[in-house]
Amino acid sequence: MTEKQEEHICLINDEEQYSLWFAWKEIPLGWKQVGPKGSKEICLEYIKKVWTDMRPKSLREQMAKDVDKQKEEASKIIDHQVN
Repeated sequence: MTEKQEEHICLINDEEQYSLWFAWKEIPLGWKQVGPKGSKEICLEYIKKVWTDMRPKSLREQMAKDVDKQKEEASKIIDHQVN
């Protein structure tokens, strides 16, 4: 059976990163199945639709915290200048 004919699955890890995987292979630790099971093209289309931000989850969360911290610091500066 050629790769085009084999069934694939979509995987996601805790960092919300996606992977294309052969359906017959054991799912590795730290990953779980999401989305469709089918041709490579179907699975890649699903991943393309849902994986819109390539940054790992931990990086996105840290960047959001940094933005919140910067907003808080800016607010303190503005409050100090007004008073």
